[in-house]
Amino acid sequence: MIWIKNYSVFTTILINLLFVPASYAVVTIGTFGATWQIAEQDNLIEIKKRAAQVNWDKYFNPDNIESMLSNYRPDLIKLPRAKKNQTYLVDISYTLKMDIPDGKGGILYPKGYTFNPLDYSVFTKTLIVFDGTDPEQIEWAEKYIKSIYVIPLITDGSFYDLSAKLQRPVFYATVDIIQRFQIKKVPCIIKQNGKYMEIRQIEIQKTAVHRFTH
Repeated sequence: MIWIKNYSVFTTILINLLFVPASYAVVTIGTFGATWQIAEQDNLIEIKKRAAQVNWDKYFNPDNIESMLSNYRPDLIKLPRAKKNQTYLVDISYTLKMDIPDGKGGILYPKGYTFNPLDYSVFTKTLIVFDGTDPEQIEWAEKYIKSIYVIPLITDGSFYDLSAKLQRPVFYATVDIIQRFQIKKVPCIIKQNGKYMEIRQIEIQKTAVHRFTH
C-alpha cells in the first residue's frame, strides 16, 4: 500500500490559453544543390534504444520501492516525551521577508509586513504530533485518529509503515512545522483557538493510554 503524501500543500495555478488562427501555405521553389539522406537516427528511436538497455527492474522492483518508502526520513527533530499535561498558545503571525509586487510595477505588501493567517481563514482540522517509534504513543494516536478531522504527524519513525498500520495517511512533522508551532514535547494536540494555535501536550499514563479528551 502506497500513501501519497500531501501535508499541507496549497497550489494556485494560473493558465492563460490563447488560440490564434493561422493559415499555412506550402510553396515549392525548386531544388538547389546536392541533397543527401539524414544519417542521424530519429531522436525517438535513439531514446527507445537506450531505454531498452536499462534494467528497469533495478529501479522499479516493488520490493525495492517498498523498502525505499519504509526507510525514507526527511530532516526531523527528535522531541522528548511529555511528562505532564500542559497547554499553551502560539501566535503564527508571519513577517514578509521580501516585497510582494502588485503586478503593476508597485508593491502590494512591503517587506516587513506582518499578518496572521488566522485573521483570514479558519483551520478546521486537528493535528496530533507523536513519536512514531514509541509504541505507547502509537497506541494513543491509533485511538485518537478515529475522527476524520485529525491529521497525524510523526517526529520519528516510518510514515509508510504507520500509514499501513493506522489505515490512513501519516505525515512527517518537519523542522519547519515544529518551529512554526513551537512544539516542545510529544504527543501533543494542535487546534485553532481564536487568533492563536493551541498546543496541548499530553502525558500518557502507562496503565491508561486511552484516557484523553478531544
